This record gives sequence, C-alpha cells and structure tokens, in this order.
Amino acid sequence: MSDPVGKSEQASARVERFADEDYFGLQPSSRRQLPDPEPLLINLTRCVIEVLSGARELDQLARWVSDDVYRHLLKRVVLSNRARAIKGLPAQRPTISIGRVTITEPRDGVVEAVVIVHSKVRVRAVALRLEGLDNRWRASAINVL
Repeated sequence: MSDPVGKSEQASARVERFADEDYFGLQPSSRRQLPDPEPLLINLTRCVIEVLSGARELDQLARWVSDDVYRHLLKRVVLSNRARAIKGLPAQRPTISIGRVTITEPRDGVVEAVVIVHSKVRVRAVALRLEGLDNRWRASAINVL
C-alpha cells in the first residue's frame, strides 16, 4: 500500500522548485538574438546627460533601464536639480558630442561599454552595462564619471 502523504510531499516539493519568475519574469537572451548595442549605447548616453542637465524627463528612459538604475538616476537628478536651484541656473539642453565608444562582452548576452562625451566645458565618461533580456537590451548599470 502506498503512502498518500508521501506523494503529496513529493508533489509540493516539485511545485516549490518552479518559481513564477522562471517562466514569467525577464528571460536572458543570447548575443545572437540581440541587435547591435552601439546605437543604444550612444542614444542612452545622450539621454542620461540630458536627464542630468534637466532637459529631459527621467521617465523617458524607464523602458531601457533596470529598476536599480532608475532609482540611482533619480537620486542624481534630484541632486542636479538642487544644485541648479541653489545657483539660480535654468535647465538647458547640453551641447555635447559623442566621442569614442569602447565595448567589451564579458559573457554571452552582456555588454559593458564606456562612452566618451565631449562638451564645451569638459570631457566625461559614461560607463554602461547592458544585459540582453527578452530579446532586447536593458541597462543594468550606468555611471557618469
């Protein structure tokens, strides 16, 4: 005679191994399923600089960045807005040109890049990490140096 309690324990153990995010969460994509990352890196860099200068809304980037990156950029936006308010400067669209883009691929479906941004006053570097999720790139890290 089989033990019905033992079978139910096995069934519940099997069910616990499968989490919802395994099937319904973001799924990693391999590099061959993803488009060329360079245009996104350039556009995302330009947008981040514009967001920090107050010329663009951060919400416009939400689709392309992870939740952690969004929160990080939100903190930077608040600090930038405070600094402009203290100095009495209006938000202006920056005049920038994109310089060299250096891209590395540490593993399949992940791109790390540094984009050089030239402005009238200084040169900055923007470090980005893109991860392939659901057949599109999403920024999992952005740091403006």
